[in-house]
Amino acid sequence: MTDETDPAPRPTAPAAPSLKDSPAFQGTSGQRLLFLTGRLAENTVRNVVDDVCRQVDFEASVHVLPISVAALMHADWVARKLEIDGHYDRVILPGWCQGNIGLLEERFSLPFELGPKDIFDLPEWFGGKKEPVRLDRYDIEIIAEINHCPRLSDREILEIARHYRDDGADLIDVGCLPGESWSRVGDVVAMLRNEGFRVSIDSFDRHEVQAAVTAGAELVLSGNASNRDWLPKLGVEVVAIPDTPDNLDSLDATMEALSAAGCPFRVDPIIEPIGFGFARSLARYYDVARRHPDVAVMMGVGNISEMVEVDSAGVNMLLAAICQELGIRSVLTTEVINWARTSVKEFDLARRLVKHAIDNRTLPKHVDPQLVILRDPKLKEFGEETLTKLAASLKDPNYRIFVEGGQIHVMNRDGYWRGRDAFELFDEFVSQSGPLDASHAFYLGYELSKAVTALTLGKQYQQDQALQWGFLTIPEASALERRHRRDKSDE
Repeated sequence: MTDETDPAPRPTAPAAPSLKDSPAFQGTSGQRLLFLTGRLAENTVRNVVDDVCRQVDFEASVHVLPISVAALMHADWVARKLEIDGHYDRVILPGWCQGNIGLLEERFSLPFELGPKDIFDLPEWFGGKKEPVRLDRYDIEIIAEINHCPRLSDREILEIARHYRDDGADLIDVGCLPGESWSRVGDVVAMLRNEGFRVSIDSFDRHEVQAAVTAGAELVLSGNASNRDWLPKLGVEVVAIPDTPDNLDSLDATMEALSAAGCPFRVDPIIEPIGFGFARSLARYYDVARRHPDVAVMMGVGNISEMVEVDSAGVNMLLAAICQELGIRSVLTTEVINWARTSVKEFDLARRLVKHAIDNRTLPKHVDPQLVILRDPKLKEFGEETLTKLAASLKDPNYRIFVEGGQIHVMNRDGYWRGRDAFELFDEFVSQSGPLDASHAFYLGYELSKAVTALTLGKQYQQDQALQWGFLTIPEASALERRHRRDKSDE
């Protein structure tokens, strides 16, 4: 087992097209930088540093300290072992280096700083000092529906509403049950309003709608020929819909009735599921937006994300793009089916991304990878030659694990094993290196499981690091970090 090793490549945002334009590089131009590393990572660090130097006008040297694994460096140890020969403007330490860097600056009278934890991220590490893209602007409102509210307890309703709000919902829609009249709808709307939520009511039942509006609901879903005679009396905004999805004449009639009565409204031409007129319904949105440019439009995107058996992140991204380009400024969504259980958060991220893309006339690419969930934005590999040299140089029993070239690579001083079957690999290296105790076996089993997942999906694997799942990623403390915590708590 190893709980410390030179970091393997991990996914990051791609470097800017011209690194010379980066403020960080501009501040580095003309400087001399000294990069510190250990013996095992020497060749890799030199190659990456040389590549960066070819792009930007600064000089760099790589100094190899007497340690195999750079991640094990500590500032106190570096202070004892480092000798600086020549003039440098900055010294870059491995990103995993522990301890007080200020002591090094006092000793050598030079600025010291931690570099990236992954040396392959060095270009992005410099470029990352630019002002990041701010995705704080959007103009599509998210209405998140709590389905079947009459079947839920107040506690359950509040939990779902809070979850929706935390994930970006602007308004909570109370979903009622057709054919039933819910006596507590006013109490539930009042409860939500008291908790600071904006609320809409999704019902055609007059008693339910009136009770909800009296309790503070600000929007009624929906209005058509069946209820447009009494809806204007409520004094709140209404979502106007056609009597049947393909009948835009009925939508026009409802719009005219609501306008004549002075009732504020937005329109929803109804998006239909794939297989039931999806493309035709998109054309209706385009037609309504063209004929009524001053009327607010809403789309029930849950009709698609809930009704197509595919991971919902990409679906929500495309729907957000359609809404942004057509000027649709509100959406209704929900999270009932399991594959769409994070749709509110997905749409929140998507609406920010498409707003940025359209406002700046730029592709929504290489901006924010949070919606790249199944695979990763970019894969980086050491290459067969580097891995072979690394395996030949190892002098300790700790296992290093890599995933690249369609295989899992495991190596230590006793050998170098590669293949696609983690069970076969385990049997091979244990038979050669010897039996493992329980903690080592658990560690290797856990890491090999992640490696198989990365191999299967084409994800980036970095030993001791969590796989990246976009906004769903759960940070994972490495074995090295856990050991440092234990050591500190024992002091």
